[in-house]
Amino acid sequence: MNNLIEIKNVTYEYTEEDSVYAAVKDLSLDIEKGSFTVILGHNGSGKSTLAKLINGLNKPTFGDVIVDGINTKDEETELTVKRKVGMVFQNPDNQLIASVVEEDVAFGPENLGLEPQEIRLRVDEALKAVDMYEFRKSTPHRLSGGQKQRIAIAGIIAMEPECLVLDEPTAMLDPKGRAEIINTLLKLNREKGITVVLITHYMEEAEKADRVVVMNDGVIIDDGVPKEIFKNVEKLKAVGLDVPQTTELLYELHKNGFNINTNVISIEEAADEIISALHLEEH
Repeated sequence: MNNLIEIKNVTYEYTEEDSVYAAVKDLSLDIEKGSFTVILGHNGSGKSTLAKLINGLNKPTFGDVIVDGINTKDEETELTVKRKVGMVFQNPDNQLIASVVEEDVAFGPENLGLEPQEIRLRVDEALKAVDMYEFRKSTPHRLSGGQKQRIAIAGIIAMEPECLVLDEPTAMLDPKGRAEIINTLLKLNREKGITVVLITHYMEEAEKADRVVVMNDGVIIDDGVPKEIFKNVEKLKAVGLDVPQTTELLYELHKNGFNINTNVISIEEAADEIISALHLEEH
């Protein structure tokens, strides 16, 4: 197994009003190169702290975070880690700085000291990858929330990171904007092989991931493929998380005596299961 990120017995502590709190507690997690991992948890579960640990913005109090063989605690290689792991935050307005879309996307590559020809190439490629090339001459503040976030993602991928860590990137978007971002991430992962770590509390965003990690109170309480994770309806609800609506529906039907397979997520599969269950009831 080729791990891009290795988190080894990491604890992250912070001080607030003379008291020390651990946001992440003795946590270990490996993330495979080219994978799509979703980290789920309600507010205060430690998932955003974990995102910053992966990118090197936070340094572990105890333990180690290794990115492609580099320890994030090593100050000499700090920039290398940030080039390998690109970070996208919740509010795209905080990440957009230029008055023209293509200039904004060029900002990162320019800071890397690349040749103008290479910058031009990367900007165009990045905008095409997020389906925003036709807006390259537009003014960012006139775009929709989903479009702005796609520009923010383009700005990061123009620096050609190996991994994208996104901390609640759809929290401020409407359902259409959220769908745009998830489809963009799936495309980048599958077509360009970029490792994606998506931090979210929206269950629907986890359905197409390779792996779902559930956090609560600074520790991992579940880790597996989406179908296996979402089967644990009671466990998820106990830590303040919802389950996808399809899972909820099948779970309730099963609880009410229907002979139904609850191990499906997609609407199509759920519809097939319900039709089969009703057919069995009739006979």
